[in-house]
Amino acid sequence: MSMKASDYIVQFLVEQKIDKVFGYIGGAVAHFYDSLDKNEQIEIVNTIHEQGAGFAAEGYARVTGKTGVATATSGPGATNLITPIGSCFFDSVPTLFITGQVNTYEYKYNQPVRQIGFQETDIVSIIKPITKYAVMVDDIANLKYELEKGYFLSQEGRKGPVLIDIPMNIQRTDFDPAQQASFFQSEEYKNYHLAADCTKSIVEAIDMIKQAKRPIILIGGGARISGAGEALSKLLDSTRFPLVYSLMGKDLIKDNYQYNFGLIGSYGNRYGNMALANADLILVLGSRLDTRQTGTDLKTFAREARIIQVDIDLNELGSKIKADILIHSDIKEFLEELNKSNFSNTITPWQEKLLSYKEKYSSTVGIDQKEKVPNQIIHKISQHLNAYDAVCVDVGQHQMWVAQSLETKDYQRVLFSGGMGAMGCALPMAIGSALGNGKRSIVIVGDGGFQMNIQELEIIKRRHLPIKIFIMNNTNLGMVRQFQELYFDENYIGTKKDYSVPHFENIGKAYGIASNTVSNKEEIYKKIEEMLADDEPAILDIRLLESMTTVEPKLIVNKPIEDMYPFLDRDEFTQQMIIKPLDE
Repeated sequence: MSMKASDYIVQFLVEQKIDKVFGYIGGAVAHFYDSLDKNEQIEIVNTIHEQGAGFAAEGYARVTGKTGVATATSGPGATNLITPIGSCFFDSVPTLFITGQVNTYEYKYNQPVRQIGFQETDIVSIIKPITKYAVMVDDIANLKYELEKGYFLSQEGRKGPVLIDIPMNIQRTDFDPAQQASFFQSEEYKNYHLAADCTKSIVEAIDMIKQAKRPIILIGGGARISGAGEALSKLLDSTRFPLVYSLMGKDLIKDNYQYNFGLIGSYGNRYGNMALANADLILVLGSRLDTRQTGTDLKTFAREARIIQVDIDLNELGSKIKADILIHSDIKEFLEELNKSNFSNTITPWQEKLLSYKEKYSSTVGIDQKEKVPNQIIHKISQHLNAYDAVCVDVGQHQMWVAQSLETKDYQRVLFSGGMGAMGCALPMAIGSALGNGKRSIVIVGDGGFQMNIQELEIIKRRHLPIKIFIMNNTNLGMVRQFQELYFDENYIGTKKDYSVPHFENIGKAYGIASNTVSNKEEIYKKIEEMLADDEPAILDIRLLESMTTVEPKLIVNKPIEDMYPFLDRDEFTQQMIIKPLDE
């Protein structure tokens, strides 16, 4: 049956059970917008900025598992999507970005001019390095094939973003999809199903795990993306193996699992890094093992441990750290195979040692026994969360406080921007999350990141979304400021000098959202409890008691992960280590 092309695009999305598209209206997507609005099975969510739309699509995808969809007009609309596209690429989030383009007869193609059509921009060439696939559909006969291919690739293998650029005259053309070629009937599609056989490697891994006396599991973002939670829980129930996580693996196994030893890496919990360093076997599930996890001197990492690395991305296997066994596999499928084996490792002394680390080196009290107030505030927030809350975290010092001290439980999610580290992501991600799963979203953001997409407060008010916003406000850009203290003689240019913070409570009220400012510790705790007692949108500007906040402990360049600043007394450090400490 013949139909308008823009109507077909919407119908295709509905068939994939996508019920929200995030975007900002513009001339080059007017046909698509009109078709979205006329279809009762899908909804267009009009944001205030295209970057907000992109991050909202990311939040939607991460809580639903569906492909998140964002749309923008040509030129500046499309280029405003670049940052969220990069965020989805680095963090492997399945997303489909549909951009409008000038009419094909106005497009310059290979002509040696800068531009022919108004707002004409070659977005495909710009974003190809940060997408799994990008294409401009300049022939109506290719529309069905490219839509099917793009959607498939967003979910296939290591998931990620795709972009389909559709000129205006293609959007308004009538065509019959039944008469067009299908990607799913092509040889190209069939070639994606030629999976490698890793049976031998899995058998070797099982034998290696059974020999371990001090095993530990390192969860990365790939384990979360693969939906491996149930299979991993089953393994932990039978083995009681200790585990640690990277930033992106935080919420897969909840913090109330007895042998969860938390965040590792540059800003990891001290007890987590010490647990990882003293293992004799590390099972790495979906982690790149980048230097923020291993430390900058790679020779010091896991120097007395054997490593099994499992990843769906062949290019990541062994690319940074030499592993004893490399397994190219989906994490969920690997764990399902692992669960067919019976592990009877005797590891009680190892478990007890790690529990002693956790008791001794709290994430909310420093080794000097002084309270780490920002960490305690984050911990207090976690005590009042609901079972299904999604915590959307921006980028800065508060991100590390959350990673260290937010205790997850039940069905809670924690959404970070990992590889891109994009300030301004949390507020729009929370919008996508709340609209995606119909549950409450919690935003934890710094004063810097909050200002970057502050305009999206209007959507929260317009749609009365159940979103709670906690601003960890130290009136400076603390993460970079802390870097300036170490390496730039406390020259605080851009972080304190020539930087200021507005009155967030007044701004929130201007948007029609209940807002408060607190600075007294007891009042902070009281307001947190009151604010989380309902689902009404609200903002709490938390004026931190100490503006020169720090994230501790911190890994110093060229130090091994177990030896974090502030440094332990050398006798205590040596006593706590199982493996031999490195010479100073």
